[in-house]
Amino acid sequence: MAQGADPRHGGEQDAGGLVEATERLLDGRHRHGRPAAAALRVALVDLYEFWLSRAAAAAGVDTAKPGVALVAVGGLGRRELVPFSDLDLVLLHEGNPGVAELADTLWYPLWDAKVGLDHAVRTPAEALRVAAEDLRTALGLLDARHLAGDQELTARLVTAAKDQWRRTARKRLPEWAEAARHRWERSGEIAQSAEPDLKHGRGGLRDLGLLDAVAAAQLADRPGEELLAARELLLDVRTELRRELRRDRDVLDAPDAARVAPVLDFADRFAMARELSGAARAVAYAVDTALRSAADPPRTRFGRRPTRVPLDEGVVLHGNEVSLARGAVPARDPALLLRVAAASARSGHPIAVGTLRTLADSAPELRTPWPQGARQALTALLGAGEGLVEAVEALDRTGLWSRLFPEWGAVRDLPPREPVHAWTVDRHLVRTCVAAASLATTVSRPDLLLLGALLHDIGKGRKADHSELGAAIAAQVAARIGLSDVDAKLVTGMVRHHLLLPHTATRRDIGDPETVGRVAGTLDTAVGGESAVLLELLHALTRADSLATGPGVWTEWKAGLLAELTGRCARLLRGHGFTQPDPVDEIQRELVATAVRSGTGQMLLSSEGNVATVVLAVPAHAELLAPAAGVLALHSLEVHEAVLRSHDGGHVGVFTASPRFGSLPDLTLLRERFARAVAGGLGLARQLAAKERDYGSAGSAGSASPAHPKVLWFDEEASGASTVVLELRAPDRIGLLYRVAVALRACAAEVRWAKVATLGGAVVDSFAVSPRDGTLDAAWRDRVEKAVLAAAV
Repeated sequence: MAQGADPRHGGEQDAGGLVEATERLLDGRHRHGRPAAAALRVALVDLYEFWLSRAAAAAGVDTAKPGVALVAVGGLGRRELVPFSDLDLVLLHEGNPGVAELADTLWYPLWDAKVGLDHAVRTPAEALRVAAEDLRTALGLLDARHLAGDQELTARLVTAAKDQWRRTARKRLPEWAEAARHRWERSGEIAQSAEPDLKHGRGGLRDLGLLDAVAAAQLADRPGEELLAARELLLDVRTELRRELRRDRDVLDAPDAARVAPVLDFADRFAMARELSGAARAVAYAVDTALRSAADPPRTRFGRRPTRVPLDEGVVLHGNEVSLARGAVPARDPALLLRVAAASARSGHPIAVGTLRTLADSAPELRTPWPQGARQALTALLGAGEGLVEAVEALDRTGLWSRLFPEWGAVRDLPPREPVHAWTVDRHLVRTCVAAASLATTVSRPDLLLLGALLHDIGKGRKADHSELGAAIAAQVAARIGLSDVDAKLVTGMVRHHLLLPHTATRRDIGDPETVGRVAGTLDTAVGGESAVLLELLHALTRADSLATGPGVWTEWKAGLLAELTGRCARLLRGHGFTQPDPVDEIQRELVATAVRSGTGQMLLSSEGNVATVVLAVPAHAELLAPAAGVLALHSLEVHEAVLRSHDGGHVGVFTASPRFGSLPDLTLLRERFARAVAGGLGLARQLAAKERDYGSAGSAGSASPAHPKVLWFDEEASGASTVVLELRAPDRIGLLYRVAVALRACAAEVRWAKVATLGGAVVDSFAVSPRDGTLDAAWRDRVEKAVLAAAV
């Protein structure tokens, strides 16, 4: 620098020309489309580099002794400079006494021209020391790029910074992940935001920088083509947003999106939002995967690798990830994919990347109709609660969800048209399932409620009435997964009429009998004799749909109107009572006769695939339900359905069950244990408590808002006034049926018949009960109800 020159005027380097040249670049409105946005970034990088290299030469950076180097970091370092971004510059030196004057000569012209500048003057040792303490600086140095001066000095810093990062990245991972989570809490999720923050939001450009950092530490692979395309889209939108507004803004609101979309050749802002959502979801999923893979493998306190805890047939919890069991063969087990996803959703643990790849490569498509085990696994998945969101995301990102539901592509990343909606259509459907899971005990068919929640808006995104189109799609899905004709009508009826109750309750006079009659008539036309069931399903679906739409959609006012309308319709439709169990067949008669003659418990078992039918009989004086339920649970047999009745001096029960994991137990051992349990010598309560401690917690952490147990009472007309029906609706647990049976026995409640149904993660169990001693009055009912609810908690 010439002696006496004023550093505030930068010698011959005035930044005014730089600002004018930038404005001319931004005024290039004849350019259109995404290539023009990318070209603008290249032009900005070239312009600023040209000016900075000339300014550095004029200041004497190139000839300074000892060496000095001008280094770019941030967007300029990555060659991703967008309009109105700050310049991130480091003036690097090794004890040069004139470095402060050099810095003033470079910085002041930029400040005078009001160019944003984030600057530092450091030696390599100082830069590394700051990077060791400040995560943002450490990540910034990974983008460092030489601009002017001593190239060898820059090269030494870049090499040392990358080496330091590789050595320390794994240890700094918790700090890094925590900082990202705080940023996501502040800025939200791009894929699900009406005003996405393109830089700081979850799935945005800052997250792409984290992926680059993980790759630089050699803890994960470099981003592939999908992520490179996502980066370009985010940069293009950010570039045009700033160019349109002529300022530094990264939050894309609806009016600005409407201006930016046509410039980038999108049909409208909704089309652009859909592309952004898909890109951001890809980035977010990659970040989650990278953080898990970069972490140290979990070990026990003795340093050993984690054990494998069984979660389901062919599925284990390995460390903190859901994986395939060693003997699992995906190619021969079409339902394994759903069991893996259900185990992940229930436990709250992610599916291992290797497991997803294996399933994507090897899992066959389920044939129409799906086997019973696959339908049960689907219900368990949909009813898992909050864990469902990440489980579906993992399947969707790897193409497995569309293998199960090809119809999903029409709603994937589809932005809502109504401002009241807080989610894309696909995420709204999943979140409706989450809300419906907490309502499982309010309906008699929680499995159908969950399926209706998943499909109720599946017809959106096309030029047709989404309820009518959705009902047609739901009918296809119902046939594919193997629902009965009655159940298929209920599901299609839910989808077709999911707006019937809220629209009627909020827009019509629900005190008018004609209004109530029209609703009841619509339901009767849809499903005939099952209209009462459809009514309660629609009531629960309306609440779940509202809760999953956005804040303030479900209100006390709306809840009150719906309750009143539903109650009036239910009174109109009342009259569908309980059906008596099927009559006893000859095999069951013979088994009961043997039990009566021998005075011991008897058992028969038949199986089809991995589903067993277990017939159990005991003499009249012996207890059947508690020993049967306890022994089956002890052998990890999950009861899907059971019918219990009395006959010819004994009791007989028919249980349909399948193993939670592993294969069917040995019949001889099962029979022997049942006989001991009937005689009271097995200690079922203690053994089941230990089993739940060992296995129950691994599969139950995913449901953030589990449904509360609920007891309903119904009069049993066929048995007279001395018998009533108790219906328990509760989340499933290991040994639940056993504990309920014990509770009924403790209350001296005689079970005349029972019907048990396990529907995914919920049970709907009906018991025809009467008091052995005393009167069937309100006090007795209250005592029984409290005991059953306590057993179900």
